Amino acid sequence: MKPIDHFYFDKEEPIKGCLLALKKIISDYNSELESRWYYRLPCYMYKNQIFCYLWVDKKTQFPYIAIGKGIKIEHPDLIQGKRTFTKLLFIDPTMDIPVKKIHNIFDMAMKLYQE
Repeated sequence: MKPIDHFYFDKEEPIKGCLLALKKIISDYNSELESRWYYRLPCYMYKNQIFCYLWVDKKTQFPYIAIGKGIKIEHPDLIQGKRTFTKLLFIDPTMDIPVKKIHNIFDMAMKLYQE
């Protein structure tokens, strides 16, 4: 099994199911996003730049999408914390995934890559 597959399948439910659903949502968003194991993270690249990546918060155990160039996006659900490049969108694995919200944020992010 590849390291990227371990990332998803080594998790317990409902985190595993949430991450697999997020993987599909991201992949379906734009056919030009390339899934790649990069910096020991499941990253999604757009034209060889990090568009986003998935991770699980150690404290809350909530999966999140880290949005590349997210620092330039203003959205009430994105959290910057101490990051200088990305902002995070936390996903509650016990709730329905907010696909429209994710797509809205991705639309804002995509504009930054097309400038």
